[in-house]
Amino acid sequence: MNSVHESGVVVAPETDRASSVRSIPRPRGLIGVGLVAALVAVPVTTLAAALAQAVGVDFEVPDGGEAIPLSGFAVVTGFFSVVGIVIAVVLLRWSARPAVRFVWVTVGLTAISLVPPLLAGADAATTIALIGLHVLPATVMIPTLARCLRSRTP
Repeated sequence: MNSVHESGVVVAPETDRASSVRSIPRPRGLIGVGLVAALVAVPVTTLAAALAQAVGVDFEVPDGGEAIPLSGFAVVTGFFSVVGIVIAVVLLRWSARPAVRFVWVTVGLTAISLVPPLLAGADAATTIALIGLHVLPATVMIPTLARCLRSRTP
């Protein structure tokens, strides 16, 4: 209902703009949590690769004929951890259910990432180790970022 002020001007009733406009969550905390998780995932994955090498896994893939170096595990884990953070930030901004969508997307991408080790033609020990080294950082990054997304959405 409109009201008339003393000056004779008709004024619309005040509305709570904060409740009528969807607030945009800030990703700063999410990015920080994601970077800390990445700083955990990179050395854990690299250490797991080093342990696999110590027990005899050679990480030699027949396609190139060269063994994958330990630094390669660190770089790839770091890169795809950052990709996961970017996906989380995008979903935080543009999804009504960012945590659920993040889990679906990242679990799907993790499943897709398991295909190359299976098709590479490496020996069984290398294939199993590579699959484990894909799943390991995912078990660090996905739950951490999903939990953070849940805490940032109503």
